[in-house]
Amino acid sequence: MKQQVEMDLLRQKIEHLGAQVDYLKDNDIYLFYRELDSAQDVEMTEHGRKILMFGSNSYLGLTNHPRVKAAAIKAIEKYGTGVSGSRLLNGNLGIHRELEERLADYVGKEDSVIFSTGFQANLGAIPPIIDRNGCLFMDKLSHASIIESATLSLGKKYKFEHNNVQSLEKLLQHCPNQAIKLVVTEGIFSMDGDISALPDIVETAERHNAMVMVDDAHAIGVLGKNGSGTSSYFNLTDRVHLITGTFSKSLAALGGFVAADKDIVNHIKHSSRALMFSAGLQPSSVAAVMEALDIIEEQPELIEKLWENTHYSIKLFKDMGFDVGKAETPIIPLYIRDDYKTYIITKRLYEDGIFLNPVVSPATSADSSLIRFSIMSNHTKAQIDFATNKIYDHAKDLKIL
Repeated sequence: MKQQVEMDLLRQKIEHLGAQVDYLKDNDIYLFYRELDSAQDVEMTEHGRKILMFGSNSYLGLTNHPRVKAAAIKAIEKYGTGVSGSRLLNGNLGIHRELEERLADYVGKEDSVIFSTGFQANLGAIPPIIDRNGCLFMDKLSHASIIESATLSLGKKYKFEHNNVQSLEKLLQHCPNQAIKLVVTEGIFSMDGDISALPDIVETAERHNAMVMVDDAHAIGVLGKNGSGTSSYFNLTDRVHLITGTFSKSLAALGGFVAADKDIVNHIKHSSRALMFSAGLQPSSVAAVMEALDIIEEQPELIEKLWENTHYSIKLFKDMGFDVGKAETPIIPLYIRDDYKTYIITKRLYEDGIFLNPVVSPATSADSSLIRFSIMSNHTKAQIDFATNKIYDHAKDLKIL
């Protein structure tokens, strides 16, 4: 009987979500799992039709760079397509360690450890640190990987109001002085495009003897010296205990990393199930990341152009009357504040050949729904002008403005 009840509950859950998906498909506004058939770049194709990409996280435009592709191909020719096992056992290559040393030097930490995805990096960093007596404090707008990490951690979990150190201060008082305390924030928040209040967070954490972790998924290649992240941007690298990041955005590949002092990294390497029970990162991604780092350090103009495009776009949207919230980075939220209109405008723009990401409930509250306009360094002003004008026309027509 119990098993039957559980199956009935599962069917109800499946049917509820299925009905939501069917509604979007029946109304021709289903905008997920869109199938593109060309390399990730500012211009892509869908069944031969040209699409301007303003939904990518490839901020520096390196995913289709000839040097990055050549490095990945060379690695495949030498090492094959995978390592066929966990790094703890048989899947550890010399280039894995080479990249870890390179990343540690890049972000200003003693050591680092690489994971097969950016999601796994957060999943692998937090549970080994927060034990049953520990306390985890995370920003209310934390990425899903941080939320999942909290679920796997055995200690107490608290969410503080977004970028609000007064809220964090109150919550920190709930944790015993002798407990391990970890405060987690994102460098650049992935939906709202604002930067962490890291200086205030660090000061608040230090008053309560808490460690600080920064998820720099969207900040690597964007903020700080040579794009080395938020801690570098605020000159706080020595006061931040852990830095995590992903390779799937500015670093043009797949994977992620955790950087910290040697003792913390060694602890993670020997206690993180997300690392020990996953196959090692494929050689092509390792080589691609190292080549991307070379290019970033050799060509600082890539980051300069990214910021030039960012400031140009934000000004355009503000002049047109769009609500962009606290946008200050290459992630520019255009708040529609209505789920249905968010789907409609995204669909119309896609038909115009402009790819944007709709962000609707339950990913955000219905009155905070938005389309996310993402800038790359190799977007031209003409492409930005075309896209922003199209967005403006549809927004006027739908009475969003």
